Amino acid sequence: MDKLRRVLSGQEENEELGLTAQVLDASTLSYSTRVKWFVICFAAGILCSILGTALLFLPKGMSLFAVFYTLGNIAALSSTCFLMGPLKQLKRMFEPTRLIATCVMLLCFVLTLCSVFWWHKKGLAIIFCILQFLAMTWYSISYIPFARDAVIKCFTSCLN
Repeated sequence: MDKLRRVLSGQEENEELGLTAQVLDASTLSYSTRVKWFVICFAAGILCSILGTALLFLPKGMSLFAVFYTLGNIAALSSTCFLMGPLKQLKRMFEPTRLIATCVMLLCFVLTLCSVFWWHKKGLAIIFCILQFLAMTWYSISYIPFARDAVIKCFTSCLN
């Protein structure tokens, strides 16, 4: 009976929509909601990174540092999915201008955790965390026009 009412009132649902269209339609967020979740996710990432640094001086602090620092970077990176959407974020991450920074960053995420939990090399974990930071920085400034060129000019002028 409900279906008949919907048909007669012109509110007939399009049952031919595919599953992906239904999921995408149901998961659209308003702009303000996207911005709020971006801020929440980015702040959680920063908080995790700071917490990891604070836990560094505990007895098992190196493991906690590596986990929280890596989770913080992943949360900060994934926060931009709320602004542009996950598919567009992934496409932009693997554009030719960001490909090397993205690969180094993702590799350092994995290698940081491997160096702490499987290889038990604390110094190596610190090196990978530093590389994570540098790769994230290089990746982030790739979104600012001419920022990479400015950084390269700055470093080359300092070396001359």
